[in-house]
Amino acid sequence: MKKILYVDAFAGASGDMILGALVGLGVPLKVIREAVDTLPVTGWKLSSRRVDRQGIAARLVRVGTPAEGPGRGWKAISKILRSGRLEKPVLDRALAVFRSLLEAEAEVHGRPFEKVHLHEAGALDAIIDVVGACAGLHYLDPDRILVSPLVTGSGTVRCQHGEYPVPAPATACLIQGVPSDSGGLDGERLTPTGAAILTKVADGWGTMPAMKAVSYT
Repeated sequence: MKKILYVDAFAGASGDMILGALVGLGVPLKVIREAVDTLPVTGWKLSSRRVDRQGIAARLVRVGTPAEGPGRGWKAISKILRSGRLEKPVLDRALAVFRSLLEAEAEVHGRPFEKVHLHEAGALDAIIDVVGACAGLHYLDPDRILVSPLVTGSGTVRCQHGEYPVPAPATACLIQGVPSDSGGLDGERLTPTGAAILTKVADGWGTMPAMKAVSYT
């Protein structure tokens, strides 16, 4: 019997939301922490706690990092990832996510891939989100990953370069060809990091298939 991981992104997705979902599903926080620990970065913290969301128990994962300066480009990000001791499937998937992010930014700003820098999406917390998500997925080792239509939200969001419409230009670029809608929700519900992770790991899109649900916890 094949093991299917179904991601119901009914409220959008961000890096920390994906981490919370994975830990809530049963990925030990230790798995994520040990993967990030191999990277040549310092000053970060990772915490997890149970929270209540509209009467439902959920898992909140927070990444704490020191203040940072200018954004990072492909050379800097790939050096950080390759300098760690990540398992090859985790490294390959994390590199693919960041390449996707940088390609989207290059298209949005009309600049060469090598000249683009990520600000929010290239910050240390985003690197930890991506590596943690890839490590968590590797731990679960599903045969297929299926994702619901993505909810983007609506309105505007303030970024490094100013106020943008939702979905932000990079997000809109990342979800080309992917089922999505606003969900009738205000604000940014799908971040570029969340969009990049899900679009790179998804094997298919749509409603939940017929399957027998199991718990990892």
